Amino acid sequence: MNSPKLRAALALGAAASVVAVSAPAAVASPAGIVWEASCTAGYECGHLDVPLSYQDPSAGSASIAVGRLPATDQDHKLGTIFYNPGGPGSSGRFAPALTPFLHERYDIVGFDPRGVGASSKIHCFTDPSQLEVLQRALGTFPLTRAAEQQQIADTRTITDLCEQNAGPLANHLSTGTIARDLDRLRAAFGEPKLRYYGKSYGTYLGETYANLFPGRVGSLALDAVDDPVRWSTGPAPMSYRLQGFADATRALQSFLDACAARCAFDYPAILDRLTAAPITVTDTAGRQVTVTYQSAIARIHNYLTDAQAAPQLAAFLTALANPASPAPASASAGPPDIDSLLGGGATLCSDAENPRDPAVWWNYARRADRIARGFGPYDVYKTVPCATWDLTDTGRYAGPWNHPTAPILLLANRQGDLETPYAGAQRTERLLANARLLTLDAYGHGSRGKSACIDEALDRYFGTGAVPAPGTVCAPDRGPFG
Repeated sequence: MNSPKLRAALALGAAASVVAVSAPAAVASPAGIVWEASCTAGYECGHLDVPLSYQDPSAGSASIAVGRLPATDQDHKLGTIFYNPGGPGSSGRFAPALTPFLHERYDIVGFDPRGVGASSKIHCFTDPSQLEVLQRALGTFPLTRAAEQQQIADTRTITDLCEQNAGPLANHLSTGTIARDLDRLRAAFGEPKLRYYGKSYGTYLGETYANLFPGRVGSLALDAVDDPVRWSTGPAPMSYRLQGFADATRALQSFLDACAARCAFDYPAILDRLTAAPITVTDTAGRQVTVTYQSAIARIHNYLTDAQAAPQLAAFLTALANPASPAPASASAGPPDIDSLLGGGATLCSDAENPRDPAVWWNYARRADRIARGFGPYDVYKTVPCATWDLTDTGRYAGPWNHPTAPILLLANRQGDLETPYAGAQRTERLLANARLLTLDAYGHGSRGKSACIDEALDRYFGTGAVPAPGTVCAPDRGPFG
């Protein structure tokens, strides 16, 4: 952002602002960071050793991989912003520029949380053949009792292998422990207070940090907000408590409303057909693709996380309704990082209270399905491994969540976010001691980069500490179909 008003405010307030610190003309070398000789172009790579357990210093250490995107204007740099993209289980080492202004005036430091990417990881499998059970068990949901029993058995096999092979790190992967790693990174980079942008799970990490270290909060922007109470505590499966599936129906309806004038398909009829049997379509690359009910729900879910994917979702649903129409080709992706996936699972299961009987997921999934057809069981079964994975991290943090802090900025999409529902952001605004919710009038997951109004608010917040007026709503730059 090149706002003259913001630049003037920075010039007047930099010395006094809690988020503005003086910086040398060259990029400083943080204490304790071991820098690596090679890195992705435009970034600097290194790692920081941290305690494996903050409660038991004799337990050894873990390595945290970091990546720094230097500010383009080092002579006028205002400090460092730390970044987490979500997950848990997602690599965050190579942070995006966030906004043009933030890239200009701040170093942006991403990191792979312990258990993920280039940081210390767990290893559950000792034989490649064991991966077959992972492919069957994760990312899907059962439609019959027989399929449910098979999924429970497969999931138990995975968690048993992890308990046998993962080693001591598996019991030190809670978000409370990761927040303490983040505080070590803050100190290593010489920042007296934390500036941070976190999305999705990254908001839970930010909420945890704010309540473990309330006096060290500078500017925390939390985008696509998780409700920390529902994340961490409650008798139902955590994936049911969060109620993301309820916002899935709202996001779907927003899409269908935008699509009404240009789309010619009957959505419930498509699901009825898929329930009866898979549908084979031809994609734009000429490949024959068999679409099951579960794989269709997963793909629709993924499209609905970004309103700009509405044309692809419309084409996909049109192809399911009329297989003579081409379906969009699936984006090519490399093989998943299995160890990071399971490391993220260990974080989730360490954080959240869950039932210990995997059979109870069936009834919760049925309840969720009545609220959001297909999306309900797809969401609920994501946490079934937590029923059989015995993890205990003494560094876990589960509240309270209302310690006084500097202002925290929350961002959320009010037309439906099927990963982190809007109602959760509203609850979190009331729960945290000093939070302000800025709303984007759109559906999808995450608000940054989708509205000049949102990005300008981020620039202003990190630059001056100012939050928008209560109840502020921003418009997206583009509608779902542009």
